[in-house]
Amino acid sequence: MPGGRPRAFDPQAALDRALEVFWRQGYEGTSLSDLTAAMEINRPSLYAAFGNKEQLFRKVLDRYFTSPGAFAAEALDASTVRDVVEQLVLGAVELTTGPHTPHGCLSVNTVHACGPDSEPIRQEVIARRMAGEAALRRRFEQAADLPADSDPRVLAQLVHTITDGIAVQAASGHTRYQLHQVADLALRTLFQLPS
Repeated sequence: MPGGRPRAFDPQAALDRALEVFWRQGYEGTSLSDLTAAMEINRPSLYAAFGNKEQLFRKVLDRYFTSPGAFAAEALDASTVRDVVEQLVLGAVELTTGPHTPHGCLSVNTVHACGPDSEPIRQEVIARRMAGEAALRRRFEQAADLPADSDPRVLAQLVHTITDGIAVQAASGHTRYQLHQVADLALRTLFQLPS
């Protein structure tokens, strides 16, 4: 028995285009018409390949955290606490001010710009962000080079606060140069380095 017709589009390329639309316009600001136009597919194809808008957004989040946002998980493998933090902070600058991507952070923007109808999506993003912070805390707990009087939980929260702040500033129009200055100062302050 012959199989169904092959898809006339590249699902990964379509997912990347959906990622850009959600990143630029936010979850609530993105309509199905916006998605089908950007993904160059019709609604039946979108539903068949990705499910409804909420299911598509969850796939986009997976793509975001494993592609443009992959630096965050990779930073956990750095050899020192300072290297972990530096890769996270500088990676946040690069991610949120990229020349070929929307400014700001998809997850930060989603948490702050979802109304009551989109609460399940907001909670999904919060859960993923909390999982990332917990992974960072565990990395700090295992670090041999973290001073004994340091609190890994608070340090993980601080680093996330810095990277979130970078994302908000990037979305507000601050340049890569300006945010690199902020990142450099944050790193010098955290690690008491000379200016």
